[in-house]
Amino acid sequence: MIAHIFGIVAEKFGGAVIVDVAGVGYEINVAAGDYDTVALEQKVKFYTYHHIREQSQELFGFSSLAGKKLFEMLITVQGVGPKAALAILSLDAAETVRNAIANADSAYLAKASGVGKKTAERIAVDLSDKVGMPIVYRKQGAPIQTELNTSDEALEALIALGYTLADATKALEGVGTGLTTSERVREALKG
Repeated sequence: MIAHIFGIVAEKFGGAVIVDVAGVGYEINVAAGDYDTVALEQKVKFYTYHHIREQSQELFGFSSLAGKKLFEMLITVQGVGPKAALAILSLDAAETVRNAIANADSAYLAKASGVGKKTAERIAVDLSDKVGMPIVYRKQGAPIQTELNTSDEALEALIALGYTLADATKALEGVGTGLTTSERVREALKG
């Protein structure tokens, strides 16, 4: 298996780059963000996933190891192949996509080319508990708390009760911060 490739970008075309390594050119399919940031004649390192099928072999490259690991998780979901996984990772940075999955935001995932509503929902269900807790999460136009405030015990208590970060934040929106933790949790549960 080819774990990573380090070399010089020789060509760019159609979502792929050719990286020259000591005279050998490796064609690597990359996410849109990585494609846009690399320039010709630039030294690059891509963590790669070597996809082997009966009739072809393809390399998929990622500028971060986190992107590669998320790609490997995505292709374990039924109905998600390497091209669909790469399309999902092309939506934004790997961390943003991971947070969308952690928050089970299937509408965001369905924006990827070739990913339908049902597949996006399957990804959210299958992977939301496997990708880890959301650190930063932004929904368009929604003023929901974006970071887990570890000093907010009421928020942590609601999450421990099974609320998502977004739901817990929303439940605590109208509750005064001057109350005790147990009073804030009680008020949030009433609302």
